[in-house]
Amino acid sequence: MRGGDGRLTDAVDPHDRGPQDACGVFGVWAPGEDVANLTYFGLYALQHRGQEAAGIAVSNGRQILVYKDMGLVSQVFDESTLASLKGHVAIGHARYSTTGASTWHNAQPTFHPTQDGSIALAHNGNLINTAELAEMAEVEAFEDELDLHVRMDDAPTNDTAIVTALMARHPDTSLEERAAEVLAKVRGAFSFVWMNEDTLFAARDPQGVRPLVLGRLDRGWVVASEDAALATIGASVVREVEPGEMLVINENGLVSRRFAEADRKGCVFEYVYLARPDARIAGRSVHEARVEMGRQLAREFPVDADMVMPVPESGTPAATGYAEESGIPFGIGFVKNSYVGRTFIQPSQTLRQLGIRLKLNALEHMIRGKRLVVVDDSIVRGNTQRAQVRMLREAGAAEVHVRISSPPVKWPCFYGIDFATRAELIANGLAIEEIRASIGADSLGYISLDGMVDATGQATERLCTACFTGEYPIPLPDESRLGKHLLESTLTAAQLPVLNNP
Repeated sequence: MRGGDGRLTDAVDPHDRGPQDACGVFGVWAPGEDVANLTYFGLYALQHRGQEAAGIAVSNGRQILVYKDMGLVSQVFDESTLASLKGHVAIGHARYSTTGASTWHNAQPTFHPTQDGSIALAHNGNLINTAELAEMAEVEAFEDELDLHVRMDDAPTNDTAIVTALMARHPDTSLEERAAEVLAKVRGAFSFVWMNEDTLFAARDPQGVRPLVLGRLDRGWVVASEDAALATIGASVVREVEPGEMLVINENGLVSRRFAEADRKGCVFEYVYLARPDARIAGRSVHEARVEMGRQLAREFPVDADMVMPVPESGTPAATGYAEESGIPFGIGFVKNSYVGRTFIQPSQTLRQLGIRLKLNALEHMIRGKRLVVVDDSIVRGNTQRAQVRMLREAGAAEVHVRISSPPVKWPCFYGIDFATRAELIANGLAIEEIRASIGADSLGYISLDGMVDATGQATERLCTACFTGEYPIPLPDESRLGKHLLESTLTAAQLPVLNNP
């Protein structure tokens, strides 16, 4: 595992650190292939899902090495680092934080020793019964008479570390059996990939909130958050991992087993924003869904204008659909700096506002004197749109009509999107006309819930729309037991399982 000085050390040391939750995950079992490089390129394809930290764990059959750091995939890894990660099975993670602070200790994959080896684990999603799982881990640690006194400044503050600790305790059974037992007790959104020294595992929560797909290489198997990552490394898509399914992949082949009955509730925001446009989810092209959302927006909120322009790049497919349906010419009004990360997932308000100014510039010659339809995927806090409208006005726009390809976001997400609290959501406290005035637009139109859902090609009952409706498909515990820094605020040092140096 990589220490603070950048050294690569042997992660089989029982005092090594392990951490977090949510984002892009990748796993590969492929003897004879360069699995570290495959994982690197897979994570590169999933970089849009998380830009705070990245990590890769690799096993050569005898030991697991973990290398991780804060930053983008291309910043964390170089050729010499990847060359040192030799083996036949690997997992990787690109992170943004939903549970646990944005620190090195909470980067993934997590690591934990067991009585007969080790486990590394990566997670996309967010759990809602972390406190309950932590109490379970405390009891088991006490039964094992482990040293419970850890340094809180080093302690991982996330649900993924707890799950890893629980899976690591399997003295009388196999990791497969122990994992099935633990997964049946986990509540919330999770697409897990994990490994021991010789086997790759993957699992998806019973609701299938976050995507996870299975792919095939000539000499192995791959799992990833999106099928675009499979295409990047030349793997063929086999199928989605089913909700409530666990996969076990090793020299004996691939085994599928069910740990819970499926009750599909896929996140509709994957179609709106999170997934790459070249991904397919539940058989539906994400790009086609976004274009159709734009067409529906034009039907629901027509306006006389001179140009339809997207907020790049998340608004581009919907803007294309709006232009096609309305007959208004499509044009580019913003130039994006491609090297600036998504402002939506930056960890602080100050960075979001700074990112807005760094991210876009207006094309004055395209904008001056024109009536514009500006298409974006969502409004969360309103700061981004306010800055964009101001920028367009300063560039000489005659009118600015904002169109949004998702309904008003009124509720926080507890399943893996960092919407934080209701107080931060502009649509929670303001009516649509008030939001329009707040952002300075001439008009504002949000797509209807039915229009958005129809564009996905999925039945309403098979989707999670909680951030728009407040109807959470996985029942939530008391609010005091939820939150981005749950473990930091609710658990004492004595309650955390042993994951760190004493």
